[in-house]
Amino acid sequence: MMVAKRYRMGEEFLVAVCDKELLGKTLKEGEFSFYVSPEFYGGEEITEEELKNLLTDATIANLIGEKCVSLAIDMGIIDEDMVLFIQGVPHAQMVRML
Repeated sequence: MMVAKRYRMGEEFLVAVCDKELLGKTLKEGEFSFYVSPEFYGGEEITEEELKNLLTDATIANLIGEKCVSLAIDMGIIDEDMVLFIQGVPHAQMVRML
């Protein structure tokens, strides 16, 4: 399962999505630390189909976790060569220029 939070800022629609098991965890890579904040990512539980709809509509997406990043790659929204890994966990961001 995944969780997503939606943000509207004027004409921008940002979605923050993470695999549910990552919510509230801190990932470390060397001196770099990434906190999967419940305040930023913690919203509603979503299915793969709901994520597809969100990513289709989003102008900005922030994704962390194998499930959500893989789905975005499969949709052609994220280039897998641009995915960062933090403690082995994939993280990707997308900005759609209109």
